[in-house]
Amino acid sequence: MLGTAQTAGHAGWPGLPLLPTTVVGSYPVPEWMERLKTDYFRGRMSTAQLRSMHEMAIKAALRDQELAGIDIVSDGELRRDNDIDYFLARVPGIEIAATAKDFYFDYYDARLDAPIPAPGPLPALGLADDFAFTAAQRAGAIKFSFTGPFSLSRRVRGGAYPEPRDLVLALARTLNAEARALASRGARLLQIDEPFLAGYPEQVATAIEAINVVVDGVDVQWALHVCYGNRYARPLWEGHYDFLFPAVLGARVDQLVLEFARKGYADLPVLAKFGWDRAVGLGVIDVKNPEVESAELVARRIRAALELVPADRLMINPDCGLRHLTETQARAKLATMVQGAAIVRAELPANTAAEARPQPRRRADAVHTAR
Repeated sequence: MLGTAQTAGHAGWPGLPLLPTTVVGSYPVPEWMERLKTDYFRGRMSTAQLRSMHEMAIKAALRDQELAGIDIVSDGELRRDNDIDYFLARVPGIEIAATAKDFYFDYYDARLDAPIPAPGPLPALGLADDFAFTAAQRAGAIKFSFTGPFSLSRRVRGGAYPEPRDLVLALARTLNAEARALASRGARLLQIDEPFLAGYPEQVATAIEAINVVVDGVDVQWALHVCYGNRYARPLWEGHYDFLFPAVLGARVDQLVLEFARKGYADLPVLAKFGWDRAVGLGVIDVKNPEVESAELVARRIRAALELVPADRLMINPDCGLRHLTETQARAKLATMVQGAAIVRAELPANTAAEARPQPRRRADAVHTAR
C-alpha cells in the first residue's frame, strides 16, 4: 500500500507543499438545493434533473476550494442525501419500503432479511462513476470519501445476520469492491468515515477488522476519519480518542483524520503515547461553530501539533465536513485555514525533512494556546 512508510505531501503526494491542506468531505448544501433535493424525495423532481443539479453544485464546490487554495479537494459529497442512505440504498439485498422523505436529509428505514450477496463483477454502489466526474473537472489532487461499514451497519434492521460483526464484515466486502473500482478509475486518496464509532467504543476492534477488509488489495493512500458526530452541526457523543487505541494501530491505513478544533488539543499526546507513526489529518477548523477562525489561531493549532507530529506527517483540514455551514462561512473558514498553514510553513526551515520542527516551545504552552 502506498504511504504507510511514506508521507502525505512528499512521496505520497509529489508536488504538494509541507502541511498540505484538504477537506474532510462534505460541502454546504445551499438552501435552494435543499428545497430541490427535498422535492426529489417527495416525487416532484426527475432523476435526470437531480443529476444535473448535482453536477452543477459539485463544479461550484470544486471552484470554491480551488479559490481558497485547498491542495486536495473533494466533490463535497453533494450527491448524498446523508452519510448513510446514499450507500445503503444501493447495497444488494437492502430493502427500503418507503423511499419518500419529508426532508432529504432524513434517514430511510433500511432492512436486511437475507445475507448480502457476494460482490459481482460490476460494483453496485456506483462510486467510481462519482469519482470519475470529479476527476474530469480537476487536474490536481482529489480525496474521495465514503462511510465505513461499522457506521452503515448501525442503520440496518433485520435478521439476516445473527451476529452484528457478520453484517459489518459483509458491508466491508461490498465496500472493498467499490474501492477496487475507484482505484481502477484513478483514485489515489480514499477516506473511510466512521462517524458512529465514537458512540460505540467497545466495538472498535470489529470496526478496525472491517476497515482492513475494505482496504484489502487496494493500492492507494488510505485515510480513516473518526469524529464525534456532526448531525445538524451538533456532536452526538463526547469522549477522548484513546478509545481507538491500541486497536487502530492494526488498521492498514496511512493517516488518521481527527477532530480537534472543537474539543481542544489535549488528545494530541495520545497519538505519541500509543506510537501512532503515520500521517495525521489535523482538525484546525471548528465546523460546529459559525465564527470564522483567524489565520493566527489556525497557525497556533498547527504549531501545537508540530510539538508531537513531524511536519511531513501532517495534513491540515477542518474537524469534519462543512455541510452545516453556509457557503459564505465555509469559504471564509477554508481561506483562513490555508492562510494559517502558510504562516507555519514559512516558519519551517528550508528543505524541512522528517525530523524538522518549528523552534521548540514548551508543550504545555503550545497545547494551551492552541485552544
